[in-house]
Amino acid sequence: MPMIDCPDGYEFSAERARLDPAWVHAALVEHAYWAVGRSRSTQDTAIDGSRNYGIYVSGSRRQVAYARVVTDGVTFGWLADVLVDPAHRGRGLGRALVTGIVADLDPAGLKRILLKASPEGRALYEKLGWAQVSEPDSWMERRRPSP
Repeated sequence: MPMIDCPDGYEFSAERARLDPAWVHAALVEHAYWAVGRSRSTQDTAIDGSRNYGIYVSGSRRQVAYARVVTDGVTFGWLADVLVDPAHRGRGLGRALVTGIVADLDPAGLKRILLKASPEGRALYEKLGWAQVSEPDSWMERRRPSP
């Protein structure tokens, strides 16, 4: 696991066993517009199918940030569900989380990692070396119709 320079009082971890799935679900449905209405079962399945990351209060199991990457582990990854607890924002935790994720994935040599950034998050990602998708006109999506 990469050693990440976190702000004082916090630790980065890629250990799946350290995750608090109940906190992850509650934080996402309460604070992330894209996860409103997501069931706990759906979130647990997303966790099971992803590489998961967290920031924790040092020396404790108290999770204060989360993100996951859906990946084949060798060519492609999608960074998703990036969230810092509102009570802990403004301390550099988002930067530490994304830096830790990239450091963890670098040895795999992924050709591309994508994410969908909110307007608020875009500046942070750009500072960390992310850019708009090249050739966006060649990308396509298939969306499930709303019920």
